[in-house]
Amino acid sequence: MMLRRDRAIVAAALVLLTVLAWGYVLWLAADMDMGGMDMSEFRMIPAGLGIMAPAHAAWRPIEFAFVFAMWSVMMVGMMTPSAAPMILMYARAGRQAAVAGTPLASTAWFVAGYFLAWTGFSLIATFVQWALERAALLDARMASASDTLGAIVLIAAGAYQWSALKNVCLAQCQTPLLFLMRHGGFRRGAPGSLRLGLHHGTYCVGCCWVLMALLFVGGVMNVLWIALLALLVLLEKLFPFGRWVARAAGAALVAAAAWLLFVGTA
Repeated sequence: MMLRRDRAIVAAALVLLTVLAWGYVLWLAADMDMGGMDMSEFRMIPAGLGIMAPAHAAWRPIEFAFVFAMWSVMMVGMMTPSAAPMILMYARAGRQAAVAGTPLASTAWFVAGYFLAWTGFSLIATFVQWALERAALLDARMASASDTLGAIVLIAAGAYQWSALKNVCLAQCQTPLLFLMRHGGFRRGAPGSLRLGLHHGTYCVGCCWVLMALLFVGGVMNVLWIALLALLVLLEKLFPFGRWVARAAGAALVAAAAWLLFVGTA
């Protein structure tokens, strides 16, 4: 009975978290949709407030903060569904192991640790976006303005899908119970749960970071592109054939790079 209650509470919290994150992403995307307006001299700041800046103006701290928030919330929306089995498993292990204490609070700390890893990734992604914009390699919609850059990212992502590191990280993400058994099981205190969540989140970042770099190819605020990448991550992690999905996606990404280089520029 307690297990079912815990599962329902955690699942509802994860659904709410996902809905709120996607709502924020959709709000930003709608704000940045200028209906065909010529934005060649400006860039949109992802604040949901219609804020624009001259295309070649230096970033101000507030713009850096908005871009960092955009990446952080977007990662929550994209990664929560695929992380749900691990989080639910941790809550279950907590209820079974905790004679006393608050296993749901420990689960919350585990989730915080998991997204701390993705927050670190988001900070790096923000610096990368800043560097690409300074080099005039992104357009007003935060997509690659260079076929060469786009092809390089596609090839890198495609090759990584076949790499040994990808396989190691994906295996940790696909088997929540084995992950817990290998890393000491449920942690009762906040520090231990936070560290374990960070550990799992690091594997998750290792599995998916190059896929997230594809946002610079299709557009950081391209909702369809975001949804397709989130679906790919979900298929890789939640299904037994996920490794083959990853490899098939890798081959498709390399083929897309070849098309971009030899057909798209023709």
